[in-house]
Amino acid sequence: MEEEMDRDAKTILIVDDEQPIVDILVYNLRKEGYNTIEASDGLSAVDIALEQRPDLILLDIMLPKLDGLSVCKRIKNSLNVPILMLTAKDGEIDKILGLELGADDYITKPFSVRELVARVKANLRKVEAVSNNQVIENVKEDKKKESKIVVGDLELDLDKFEVKVRGEIMDLTLREFEVLKFLASQPEQVVTRETLLEKVWGYEYYGDIRTVDVTVRRIREKIEKDTSAPKILITKRGVGYYIASK
Repeated sequence: MEEEMDRDAKTILIVDDEQPIVDILVYNLRKEGYNTIEASDGLSAVDIALEQRPDLILLDIMLPKLDGLSVCKRIKNSLNVPILMLTAKDGEIDKILGLELGADDYITKPFSVRELVARVKANLRKVEAVSNNQVIENVKEDKKKESKIVVGDLELDLDKFEVKVRGEIMDLTLREFEVLKFLASQPEQVVTRETLLEKVWGYEYYGDIRTVDVTVRRIREKIEKDTSAPKILITKRGVGYYIASK
C-alpha cells in the first residue's frame, strides 16, 4: 500500500527479497519520520536508486537477478549515497568494507531494529556533517594553510579529501580518509576503537568494533610499505591506534 511521501523527510531505499523483513523496516523507519521506497531484486534496485536518488540505501547481499555487492558497486559508480549492507555471513564483512565496493557500513542478520535505526541515523548525520563542513570550507577559501595535516611521511589535504604518502597520492574511501584525519590530527595519541566508532562513524554504544579493525587494515594496505610492520598507522595492543610522528 503506497503512502504519501513527505517532501521534507529523508528517503530510504530498502532492498531485500524477504517481504517480512521489508515490512518490519518500512514500519519502523516510517515511524521515525523517514520516507521509504522498496526493491526486491538487484536490477530494479539499481534502476530505482538512479532514478529516485534516495538519501540512504539498506541493501541485502543475497538478492535475485543481481547480488547486493554488485548492486553496491554499480550505484556507487553513479551516486554518492550512503549504503548500509545487510548480511547474514560474517565472512562477507571484508568485501563489504572494501574500496572496490564503496559500502559505508554493514549490519549482520539477525539485527535489532533499534540498532539498525541507530545506524541509519548515524550515517545520515555523517553525510550532513560532511556536507556542512564543505560549505564552511568554501566560505573560508583564504584559510588554505589550515587545510593540510602533515605528520612524517603522511600528508592530508582536507579540501581535496586527498592523502599522500611520501608525495604519492593514495586512493582512499571517504571513511578511510576520515579515520586517518582523526588520528593524524592528534599524532602519537592512542585512540580507542570505541572512540573511533563514535567520532568517525557516529555510533555511540551500537557499533561493531570489527568495522574499525577492517577499515584500519584496508588503510594499511594502501599507505604502508609492509603491513606486517606498519610505520605510519600503529596498533597499541589492547587499546587502539595512533599515527606515528617519527
